[in-house]
Amino acid sequence: GLKDPRRPIGSFVFLGPTGVGKTELTKALARFMFGSEDALIQLDMSEFMERHTVSRLVGAPPGYVGYDDAGQLTEAIRRRPYSIVVFDEIEKAHPEAHNMLLQIMEEGHLSDARGHKVDFRNTIIVMTSNIGADVIKRQTGFGFQHKVDEALEEKLAYDEMRKKLIEALKRVFRPEFINRLDSVVVFRALSRTDIQQIVTLELDKVAERLKDNNITLTASPAAVDQLAEEGYDPDMGARPLRRIIQQKIEDRLSDALLAGEFSEGDTVEVHVNEDKELALRKVQGAGEPEMTPEAAA
Repeated sequence: GLKDPRRPIGSFVFLGPTGVGKTELTKALARFMFGSEDALIQLDMSEFMERHTVSRLVGAPPGYVGYDDAGQLTEAIRRRPYSIVVFDEIEKAHPEAHNMLLQIMEEGHLSDARGHKVDFRNTIIVMTSNIGADVIKRQTGFGFQHKVDEALEEKLAYDEMRKKLIEALKRVFRPEFINRLDSVVVFRALSRTDIQQIVTLELDKVAERLKDNNITLTASPAAVDQLAEEGYDPDMGARPLRRIIQQKIEDRLSDALLAGEFSEGDTVEVHVNEDKELALRKVQGAGEPEMTPEAAA
């Protein structure tokens, strides 16, 4: 394309509260761009808060402990030059790490402790941050209000929210750092529709694993709604959802399979029973669904 041949493919900052899908987006991007999630390199920048720990990214200098060990970042890119590099919670890193990122974003390369030049021109740099997350929470709710009101509220609030987040970003990072970014992506808080879609995706993963047992898994709309309600937390986003699905769907399915309640060829439906609780039932081939009391317990 027309991109600067000396720089990485793209350099982005993802802003937003926890649990809204920043990391999931990078995984999807890795699959789309490079064909596999193995192309994703993740670094938790809370591990590089001290000046002496930053050297681990490129390897310890001569005479220091760990000189024989390769740099966590440079070695990963040397082995897989076509990658997406995610720096989680970049605001926690020592300023020296920011200086390294400046060089990567501007020059497209970084030298490790042994003086070997590592090429970053075929990478995508993504930095995630929770800077200004409180602003996003105040601006956007969970979205259970009327859809028209929600859409109008988000449209009116987004530009103002983005402006506030950029201001918060400028208070943490130097101007030359921000100027080298290709884009700042702001994530809204999740809406009800978003959570329902995430529930469907997570249930699809469970259904995929059940294919080994030749069992089909479905879910009623009421069950999806209830999982969305129980699996969302205003402070944690969709993170509790996976735990809820594991406890209320996966664990019960495992117990039922071990007890022989479901067998090959069965279709199992997740539904809401008369007690307003999530339950499992076997769907008969030509009749009404059959409730399995043990699975519903």
